[in-house]
Amino acid sequence: MASATSIKLDETLKDRVRDLAVARRRTPHWIMREAIAQYVEREEKREALRQDTLKAWEDVQASGLHASAEDVERWLSSWGTEDEQPAPLCRK
Repeated sequence: MASATSIKLDETLKDRVRDLAVARRRTPHWIMREAIAQYVEREEKREALRQDTLKAWEDVQASGLHASAEDVERWLSSWGTEDEQPAPLCRK
């Protein structure tokens, strides 16, 4: 069940939301809900990626295992060629 939440918008932004709602044949309420939902979804994904990156960095720090930038670049450059290379091995 949804509950009401208020938000204060300056007149310029409020007018922009209203104009977009008219153009899209939606209500301003729908436009704001959609914008918030898309923002939250994008930021949740960004935060999950940030957490994954931090975890991967901790793993590298703990294990010392890594692939050099040169090895990865050489591997990526071979993609789609007749001489496509396997992924580089991690090393200490």
